[in-house]
Amino acid sequence: MGKTYERIDGRLRTFIEAQPLFFTASAPLSGDGTVNLSPKGLTGSFVILDELTVAYLDFAGSSAETIAHLRENGRITLMWCAFQGPPNIVRVHGKGEAVFRDDPRFKDLLARFPDIDPTPHGLRAIIVVRAELIRDSCGYAVPFMAYEEDRDLHGRRFAREDDASLSAYFGSKEHIGTSMDGLPGLPLPLPPS
Repeated sequence: MGKTYERIDGRLRTFIEAQPLFFTASAPLSGDGTVNLSPKGLTGSFVILDELTVAYLDFAGSSAETIAHLRENGRITLMWCAFQGPPNIVRVHGKGEAVFRDDPRFKDLLARFPDIDPTPHGLRAIIVVRAELIRDSCGYAVPFMAYEEDRDLHGRRFAREDDASLSAYFGSKEHIGTSMDGLPGLPLPLPPS
């Protein structure tokens, strides 16, 4: 039986912080717009800022749908599943914001991620989510799976980029500056890191 929580603390916080993988979901306001669902990981790229606020690092990729949706309407859901241990699924529904590299808050937020070097990953933004609804559910149908380790491919791929080449890479991709539905995505060129 699912339960609603007032805040992210105690057992709930411990569960979320122990998961090596989570998912983000967002959508445009348009009824025929494209819903986006993305897996997120990399050890150290997610933090709980306070009992109602979480953040994760948004790294280089082939699109920027989540950023575009947050810029348009702010709606986002994060989900964690227990692939090991007792079954559980936790969802945080909330309002999100992409904090870009030229935002005065960026440096202080980045300092909240001491366990990862974002440099080789082409850091684009920090996504900050304020929880509006926190719920869990049973997770009985989620399979057992074992976490082995983070892949190093992302870091190896983007470690060779500097700000200029990263901006050029993003500019060459169809759905980074503009979403699949034509919404403004990642502001380009990237501000210097």
